[in-house]
Amino acid sequence: MHDRPLERDWRALDLGAQIQHLEVEGFLVLPDLLDAEHIARLNRETRELDTFAVDYSVHQQVYPNVQFAGPAITELIAHRPTLEFLTALFGDEIVMMDYGYARSAPGHPGISLHCDGQPWGSEIFGFEHSCPRLIRVLYYLDDLTPEVSPFRVVPRSHLSLHADANPYLRYEGHPEQVMVTCDAGSAVLLQQNVFHGNYPNTGDFAREMLAIAYRPAWAGPAGEVREWDASELANVPPEVRTLMTGRNRRVWFPEGGNKPAGMQDTATGINPSRWGRAEE
Repeated sequence: MHDRPLERDWRALDLGAQIQHLEVEGFLVLPDLLDAEHIARLNRETRELDTFAVDYSVHQQVYPNVQFAGPAITELIAHRPTLEFLTALFGDEIVMMDYGYARSAPGHPGISLHCDGQPWGSEIFGFEHSCPRLIRVLYYLDDLTPEVSPFRVVPRSHLSLHADANPYLRYEGHPEQVMVTCDAGSAVLLQQNVFHGNYPNTGDFAREMLAIAYRPAWAGPAGEVREWDASELANVPPEVRTLMTGRNRRVWFPEGGNKPAGMQDTATGINPSRWGRAEE
């Protein structure tokens, strides 16, 4: 197994190369998204969260539905550099589907390889991750080192048509998994159907993470999900509120004919040459 950090200069990738890496490999690191002061503001709020342990380890503490937990935590939903990338990636309005916090303390045994996207829902994810397109953004508030629960992923696994890629399966490990490390303030973005998890925390400090799932507006869930509470939405900044409306919204044409009116003959988002662009 590949238990050494993946060597890649993430800062050297232009926009086209970033999109290519996310689309083809199934994951991407966006470095330097949060500076030290921003991380400190988030830390002041995360330390106040009333977390609880997951079923497999007391060393993995979580707090789901963290979107209304504090000003800095809430404002992160509309973090401009991340939204700029997602806008270029999706070419559509953006909808935030869920938001959670996790702290992996020393002794954390690691998370098994799994997919976040499950097309018919599940007890773990409900229908939130039944969307046909969904990207999860993992903001790391601490350095992600080989000893402190680094990210692990099986690149390109989301492209497989084999039964082994059934998104409801889980694996203890995989001989071609890779380890991904990054500095505090960076984010790992992953496609929902890439097999991923993390390694154990054998270090001497806890690693904090905020995870936000986004989708393009057209790609709604397969079944109905709960909309955010209107009274709580009224108290968030407008730029955040626009991302938290219409969780059930989707654009589809169930009665579309073979020759609908108004068909176009260009669509740059599916150009085979789309990865050649540098900036927009």
